[in-house]
Amino acid sequence: MPFDTQRIGELAGLMRNPAELGGYARRNIELWASLFIIGWAIAFMFWQGAGFAVIIGTVFAIWAILSVSLNLVVGFTGLLSVGHIGFFGIGAYTMAILTSDPAYEQLRTEAIPTFGWPFFAVLPICAVLAGLAAILVGVVFNRFRDDIFVLASFGFAIIAFNVFLNLRPVTRGAFGIHEIARPQVGGWYFDGELEFLLLCLVFLAVVMLISWLIVSSSFGRVLTAIREDEQAIEVFGYRATQYKLAVWVISAMMAGIAGGLFASWTTFIDPNSFILLESVLLVSIVILGGLATIWGSLLGAMAFVLLEEGMRFIPFLPTEYIGQARQVVLGILLVLLMLFRPQGLVGRYRL
Repeated sequence: MPFDTQRIGELAGLMRNPAELGGYARRNIELWASLFIIGWAIAFMFWQGAGFAVIIGTVFAIWAILSVSLNLVVGFTGLLSVGHIGFFGIGAYTMAILTSDPAYEQLRTEAIPTFGWPFFAVLPICAVLAGLAAILVGVVFNRFRDDIFVLASFGFAIIAFNVFLNLRPVTRGAFGIHEIARPQVGGWYFDGELEFLLLCLVFLAVVMLISWLIVSSSFGRVLTAIREDEQAIEVFGYRATQYKLAVWVISAMMAGIAGGLFASWTTFIDPNSFILLESVLLVSIVILGGLATIWGSLLGAMAFVLLEEGMRFIPFLPTEYIGQARQVVLGILLVLLMLFRPQGLVGRYRL
């Protein structure tokens, strides 16, 4: 962007007039929110060092994939789902079971079938299995609307957690699965944090591109119309249930990819990573960033990760209260948004 002396002069004039400056700020809140969160991220990363910044970036990339995928359902289609964490868990457990080290698991009392497959062979399976699960539940969920749909997705999240916890011959239950393989291409292992971050960013870019192609196409325009008035769109001959099922499955497959990346990065998973609270936090991220905007999903994910990790460094906050404090602060932010900015930081629609 060229150096805009006219814009700088305009801002200088506004600085001398507080009333006009306040109006300008309100009209450009999306810009200020973006600059604030990006500046906060840069400052935080410089403060904590490059190594910690890489870890933060990896967590952000995984949550951003989840947020973008859920926004396709919640933001663009208007289906408020709190069960997305179930598809995330399906992807993670698929990666864990198919790539974990058989020799390690055989030493455990709760042995499970292991295959030792490579990461890049399993990741498409993570997406496919999550998509198949989405088809199975989506056929039923398509019967519901509004509040009933929310309750149905709530039930799916609870069922998924209980399957992960109690299907011990496959998931090892509360013991979790260890020694999940990191990605490998030939003799090159993605065992370093920086390499894995770059891999996650590549998949985030792919998910964003697919999402952009969807929402900018005629398919995406139908989804937006379904959000506004589902019955009206059916009058014009569109089968709303088919469109909702399609975007539901696509979103679930993206969540399955995020789950596979998460399992490979942590090299250990257990059911506590996929509790209902995580799904509520994911919905909160989408609302925080803004509905029906891919950029808003990225901002919401970044703000959440910075909040989650930044509160660990507050000197007067005891360690045992950090988790509760995060939830309190996030809850306050959501209440303030509902009061003063119902569409989120850069959203197009109100919840």
